[in-house]
Amino acid sequence: MRLGVLDVGSNTVHLLVMDAHPGARPRPAHSHKVELRLAELLDPDGAIGARGIDRLVAVVGDAVHTAEEKGCEAVLPFATSAIRDASNADAVLARVHEETGVTLQVLTGEEEARLTFLAARRWFGWSAGTLLLLDIGGGSLEIAYGMDEEPDAAVSLPLGAGRLTAGWLPGDPPDPADVKALRRHVRARIARTVGEFARLGRPDHVVATSKTFKQLARIAGAAGSGEGLQVQRVLSRTSLETWVPKLASMTTEQRRGLPGVSEGRAAQLLAGALVAEAAMDLFGVDELEICPWALREGVILRRLDHLPE
Repeated sequence: MRLGVLDVGSNTVHLLVMDAHPGARPRPAHSHKVELRLAELLDPDGAIGARGIDRLVAVVGDAVHTAEEKGCEAVLPFATSAIRDASNADAVLARVHEETGVTLQVLTGEEEARLTFLAARRWFGWSAGTLLLLDIGGGSLEIAYGMDEEPDAAVSLPLGAGRLTAGWLPGDPPDPADVKALRRHVRARIARTVGEFARLGRPDHVVATSKTFKQLARIAGAAGSGEGLQVQRVLSRTSLETWVPKLASMTTEQRRGLPGVSEGRAAQLLAGALVAEAAMDLFGVDELEICPWALREGVILRRLDHLPE
């Protein structure tokens, strides 16, 4: 069957069309992505403004039309932290439903972590042993740990690259004092969760998903996307520690010139790097592997798991 996953995230609204059936690997057939950066459009009261809502409605409507044109039997629409944390979330969801017919399922942070963990487990398989998963989105950081398809621990922290950039790094290039303050904030927030995971033991394999980690791995020397999904891509803490001060000294325009860095994500890359560095350091991770699958694939896999025999 052909399914569409409509992901209303903090950075993008992304429709991923996939051909899938139980017992087989979902195969992407089409991708339709628009950058909205909702995490950066919140007003001082934490609400998504009228311009952001209008744009969201239009983009969701276009995505639904695209899904119909591509022959999707069903569309699985969901939203993550940007809408989850907006003070006017109910009004935004009602407006989207009224004008597009789409009922967005707002995932909790823990659900987001668990579904992403499921995707990583299916990608790496049982032989990978116990997994520690890290995922940096536009609005939040997800961490999950476990041996099975359901993690033993899963948390979501408000440490997304877009959210932190908008709230902590106004300069271009950023003021060193702002970078230092953000680094301190990120480390203090992550440190509160380390004990919960440390009691579970050392993981056998540490993996990371998300555009932020993929771009950090790429600038540190990992293979480009053109070389395919099956190529192993890793990111070492040593490389990351080398790159953080370089990114802090660059303007957004200079970061756009780095290999694999998209125009829309360049401004957020430093904040994402600070979160990645802090997580790897505080969890004692020397090297992690990039997982090509993430939340959207997790949503598809969970749907397939619940289809009737």
